[in-house]
Amino acid sequence: MVSKVLSPATVSLHADEAFRTDQAISPPICQSVNYLAEGPEDFARKAVEPHNDMFYGRHGNPTAKRLAKIVADLEGAEAGLVLSSGMGAMTTAILTFVAQGDHIVAQDGHYSSISNFLRNVLTRYGVETSFVDQTKPEAFAAAIRPNTKLILIETPVNPLATLTDLKAMAKVAKAADVLTICDNTFASPINQKPLSFGIDLVVHSATKYIGGHHDLLAGIVVGSQAHLDAIWDTSMDLGPIGAPFDAWLAMRGLRTLKARMDIHNANAMKIATFLEGHTAVADVYYPGLTSHPQHALAKRQMTGFGGMVTFDLKDGYDAGIAFISRLRLCLNAPSLGGVETLVVQPAVMFRARLTDEQIRAQGVTLGMIRMSVGIEDVGDLIEDIEQALNRT
Repeated sequence: MVSKVLSPATVSLHADEAFRTDQAISPPICQSVNYLAEGPEDFARKAVEPHNDMFYGRHGNPTAKRLAKIVADLEGAEAGLVLSSGMGAMTTAILTFVAQGDHIVAQDGHYSSISNFLRNVLTRYGVETSFVDQTKPEAFAAAIRPNTKLILIETPVNPLATLTDLKAMAKVAKAADVLTICDNTFASPINQKPLSFGIDLVVHSATKYIGGHHDLLAGIVVGSQAHLDAIWDTSMDLGPIGAPFDAWLAMRGLRTLKARMDIHNANAMKIATFLEGHTAVADVYYPGLTSHPQHALAKRQMTGFGGMVTFDLKDGYDAGIAFISRLRLCLNAPSLGGVETLVVQPAVMFRARLTDEQIRAQGVTLGMIRMSVGIEDVGDLIEDIEQALNRT
C-alpha cells in the first residue's frame, strides 16, 4: 500500500494514481448509473462481483471507488467503501455483522444518532447492546457475552473529548474473538489510525474533516477486503450508496486534508490554552491540554489533537447565549470539521426535549460551548472569542 512508504500529505494526492487513465489532473466525475456489458458472460460476472464500478450505480461508482482507495491508504487498510453518510456507513457496517439474538458492547458516549440506533432500532430486531464506560477497557471485557459479535467505539467523542484506549480495546476484542468498529471522525486519518492499534474497521463521516468545506454528505468505512466485501453485500440490499458528486467533493477535500488538519490542530491548541486562562471559563476539554484527564493516552495514540474544543462558562446558560450572540467570526451552526469555525451550545438543543437535570445527566452543562475550530487566522479568532467573553 502507498501509505507504508509515503507521508499522509503525499498519499492524499497520489494514492489514486492508478485511476488516472485519461491524463486529467483533476479527477473527472462519473455520473453514469449503468454501463455496457461486452456480452452475457461479462454481464453475469459484473452482476455479482463485489465493488464492481462498471455495472450499475448501486454496485459501485468509479469516482467513489477512487475516493475509497485514498482513505483506505491513509488509514492503512486493504479496502474501503463510500456510502451516503457517516450514519449510513456505521449502520450498514453494524448490520453486516449482527443478527437476531446477537449482542453488542458499546461505549456509553457515542454520536447521538448511533446511540439511538442501538437503543431504539436494533432492539426491535432482537439485537441487544450493553453500554459501558469508555475509559475502562475492563468494563468492555466484563460486558462480553458468548453471543457478543461487535465492540463499537468512538474516540475522541462528544462533548468532553473523552478517549477510548485503542490498543487496549483491540486486545480485549481479540481475546474474545469479537469484531471492533471505531468511528474516527473527530480525529481524522491524519491524527489517528485505529487499524494500526489492532482495530478491525474504521468509519468516517466524510462530511466533516475529509470533505472539510460544509458542502457534502458522505460516509466511508475501511478495513480488510473480506470485511468490506461483506459490508458491500449489505449495502446492496439496504441501498445507502454514496453519490458521485459528493464523492468527488470529498476527494477534492482530501487533497488538502493534511494541510488543513495542521491548521485545525494548531489553532485549536492555541484557543484551548487561551480559554483555560480566561476568568469567565470554568473548564476546557481538549486532549492536547496537559489538564485533560487522558492527555497521556492522547499522546500515545494521536499525532495531533484535532479541531474540537469544548468549554464551560462559569455563569451558565444565559452566559452561553450571550457569548454566541456576540461572536462576529465564529458561526452558530451545527456539524464540525470545516474550514469555518462553528460554535453550538448543546443545552439550547437539548432544552427543547429535556429538563435541566436530564441535560446534566448527559454530561452536558448549561453553559457548555462546543467549538469546531476552523482554519482562519488564529489571532483573529482569539480576538473574536475574547471580545465575546468579556461582554457576557
